[in-house]
Amino acid sequence: MTDESATTTHARTCHLCEANCGVLVEVQGRKVVSIRGNPDHVLSRGHICPKATALADLQEDPDRLRRPVKRTADGWQEINWDTAFADIGARMAQIMDTGGQPAMYMGNPNAHNYATGTQTGTLRKAMKLRTLYSASTLDQIPHQLIQMWMYGHNALFPIPDIDRTRFMLIIGGNPLASNGSVWTVPDVKKRLRSVQKRGGQVVVIDPRRTETAKIADAHHFIRPGTDTALLLGLLKALDEAGLVAPGRLQPMLDEGWAAAWEAIRGFDVARLAAHCGIAEPVIRDLAANLGNGEPAIVYGRMGVSVTEAGTLNLWLIQLLNIATGNLDREGGVMFSSPVVDLVAGAGPGTYDRFRSRIGDRPEVISEFPSALLPDEIATPGEGQIRALVVLSGNPVLSAPGAWGTALPLLDLMVSVDMYVTATSAHAHYILPPCGPLEKDHYPLLLGPIAIRNYADYSLPTLPMEEGAKADWEIVAEMARAILSARGEAVPNIVPPRTVLAAMLARSDYNVTLEELEANNNGKDFGPHVQRLPERLQTTDKRIACAPPLCVEALEQWRAALADTPPDALLLIGRRHVRNNNSWMHNSPRLAKGRDRCTAMIHPEDAAARGIADGALVRVTSRVGSVELVAEVSDDVMRGVISIPHGFGHDKPGTQLSVAGRRPGVSLNDLTDPQAMDPISGNAVLNGTPVTLERVEQMVAAE
Repeated sequence: MTDESATTTHARTCHLCEANCGVLVEVQGRKVVSIRGNPDHVLSRGHICPKATALADLQEDPDRLRRPVKRTADGWQEINWDTAFADIGARMAQIMDTGGQPAMYMGNPNAHNYATGTQTGTLRKAMKLRTLYSASTLDQIPHQLIQMWMYGHNALFPIPDIDRTRFMLIIGGNPLASNGSVWTVPDVKKRLRSVQKRGGQVVVIDPRRTETAKIADAHHFIRPGTDTALLLGLLKALDEAGLVAPGRLQPMLDEGWAAAWEAIRGFDVARLAAHCGIAEPVIRDLAANLGNGEPAIVYGRMGVSVTEAGTLNLWLIQLLNIATGNLDREGGVMFSSPVVDLVAGAGPGTYDRFRSRIGDRPEVISEFPSALLPDEIATPGEGQIRALVVLSGNPVLSAPGAWGTALPLLDLMVSVDMYVTATSAHAHYILPPCGPLEKDHYPLLLGPIAIRNYADYSLPTLPMEEGAKADWEIVAEMARAILSARGEAVPNIVPPRTVLAAMLARSDYNVTLEELEANNNGKDFGPHVQRLPERLQTTDKRIACAPPLCVEALEQWRAALADTPPDALLLIGRRHVRNNNSWMHNSPRLAKGRDRCTAMIHPEDAAARGIADGALVRVTSRVGSVELVAEVSDDVMRGVISIPHGFGHDKPGTQLSVAGRRPGVSLNDLTDPQAMDPISGNAVLNGTPVTLERVEQMVAAE
């Protein structure tokens, strides 16, 4: 018999963002008493951000669903798991058997949940899916596509070696808010400070003076969507200064290296500087720092990825790190030697095997653009999507498009979600997973992009509540129900722990799951080391320096280059350390403080429109309009307006009591679903043209 009054402390990983910080969770019975950083964790060294405390809020949230629910004419009706799976299986089978096309959307949290990933393949097979839709095409798909083309595998991420660099150029990234993005780097503020303490520099390029920019040695504003001009300017300046020096990389570069430079040399640095708004001397100085022979990094993230030239930008960033000899170099960008190697365990990726019904867009690594999904649902004809499974996603808020009108047209929608959100409110069934502290954790996708080679396995902190199921169980049993209803063979469920243990057994490292389970602080396998050319997955073991579609896109960009961009107000998003995704907005600890869903406007733009700080304003794009409070600040450059991502919790049917008190507006009500990177299909979330006006507020009569 256990003593419910006893207090115990459990070491585990916080899985709410990419940092994967080690935490110590003190519990009394099922009550979380405290959550603090684990000073002995091999990667985070005691650091945590405010999000870690939200684990307790999410676990204990009274708004969180505990049992499956079915939508009825009288509202949500609680049902048992067997009924839910049988109903879903039968309805899905009927839709598929009558020619209806099913689809799956996967949200960002799936990247933080190794266990679900071991089962989604079975669900995809049960639904006969060639492709899926996910948050990847709202985020990092250009990274993966360029890595596939240049290095031979979409999962070969070059990792900024921040702990040994001397110069770091951050373009369109804000790691102090994100804790690293496509980069597992806990305690990033201290690490950036360490660069400076050892005599190095940190420079940030961003249309907003971000939290990271405020601690950098220098910050330069750049007009949204013009990063291509800056990147080309840096390459051209390197070339003109005689600083192009790949060094040991030279024998690994294919004939495309010369072709890339032939295209780059046709540009003029002064004209490129005028286009992006960063002075020519600044560009040449940045190039000199990158090419001075010291270890240096060019790191680009959301600001360069979610633009019309996202794939082109990521290609140019690779060329910069190659041209300065900083690819596969200590203090530059390096490839990991992961304990579980996804590069060795999965195919390299695919491109344009087939095209989307709507928009004629190429398949990219088995995905279609998420911005197309509402039209795929709403447009009649062969291949129309009639059934949708959403796994831990809230695309009504996080993706462009008319989701609110499309989702009600579905014959079947199933959401695997803890909450009734703006998206799951449209579902016919909501299947809620257990609480976050009732799951185990392994950084399957994020460990390979960490700043060091490490492994860390966390047991569940709390036993699962009676009648609850983990995400992976829900996915596996839903797949079995669909297969059974269609009269097909039903496979046995292989538990994630079994899959993970087998992955570790195939590892080059001598470590078992049992060893990791016993070591609550993680196991460090050292810093990254040079891995090229053996790590390359290209057939000739050389870097493919000039992907044909990138060279073609560069020529198209050249033809469209204007001396000065159009004078329009441009919209960008922003991130706060307390707001990772929309599903964290119901945490009282993270929601407290001032209202963060504001329209950040430069003082001159505000004055020209008669807008005072705190005034209500209307922001309008081609596709929508929102009203919110103005925040007048010179932290944003003139001609730019910034609205944060993930808000809009007053959408019909949403049941989030904390988030509903200050629902904010959805940035993606303004984002144009037709605006995409033509190569990758990534949504253009950065640089949307908008208008801004003050809203005349009625004054109540006394």
